[in-house]
Amino acid sequence: MKVVHWALAAVLLAAAGGCTAAAQQPSSGALDITGGVTVDVSLHDQLPDSVRARGSIRLVTDASYAPMEYFAADGRTIIGFSPDLAAALGEVLGVRAEMVTGSFSSALDEVAAGEYDGVLSSMTDTTERQVKADFVNYLNTGTSIVVQRGNPRRIGVFEDLCGQTVGTEKGTYQEEMLQRLQAKCGDRPIVIDSEPTNADALVLLRTGRVSAVPIDFPPASYLVSDARTSAFYQLASEAQYEPGLFGIAVAKDNVALRDCLRGALQRLIDSGVYAELLSRWSLDSSAVLSATVNGTSTGI
Repeated sequence: MKVVHWALAAVLLAAAGGCTAAAQQPSSGALDITGGVTVDVSLHDQLPDSVRARGSIRLVTDASYAPMEYFAADGRTIIGFSPDLAAALGEVLGVRAEMVTGSFSSALDEVAAGEYDGVLSSMTDTTERQVKADFVNYLNTGTSIVVQRGNPRRIGVFEDLCGQTVGTEKGTYQEEMLQRLQAKCGDRPIVIDSEPTNADALVLLRTGRVSAVPIDFPPASYLVSDARTSAFYQLASEAQYEPGLFGIAVAKDNVALRDCLRGALQRLIDSGVYAELLSRWSLDSSAVLSATVNGTSTGI
């Protein structure tokens, strides 16, 4: 996978104002989506009073997952498919979409506590997570295994991770996949090294301190094809394990926001803007056909 515009700034479309994210404070820029979309007044009026009064939806993200959500060269602006999607959703709803950096492992609890309106951070929709949040599904993808270039440990399939030291990001679906595989490894257990961010896990792989890092296919494909990282990483195989749905997580009691986000995503799908955003970030094969809520039946 090759990103079309690697340095594209994530911001709200012109009609709704600026949307970006920085490490501490949201910043602004410009995003041009061909054809654009107009504000859906009906959806805007159905937003929670707090969102309409504030004029923004606050979404927490872990910006270490290119091309989905990651920092631009300035080290502050969050770019990628996720902030672009947030910008377009905000355009439909007539509010700003602010993306703020946070911890992936605590994001659901923070949303449940009302610190943020939602999580937009390549989070897999699972039945276990649905206990804490509802998910507006926007992407369909599976897990790939990333290894060092040359694959020195000769890892081919997921079961080959038994007996290896494997890196992962704490709280992710891949961490749960490794824990489930652990029960089948017998006398060849996995040493699971759970790191605060995906970037931390990849540093361990690059320096040979872990044998592999399983991550979602879009960032895995980006990593092994981008000129800045392809010399260090490759896919163990073309396989994608346990395909599932990414979703925007919203607190269980925030049904109004959930339904507005679902409606806005469907507008983007119907207008072709969603397809354009996927193409911009080379994610065409991961498209969903319609906006669903809690569309997965997979538990972790």
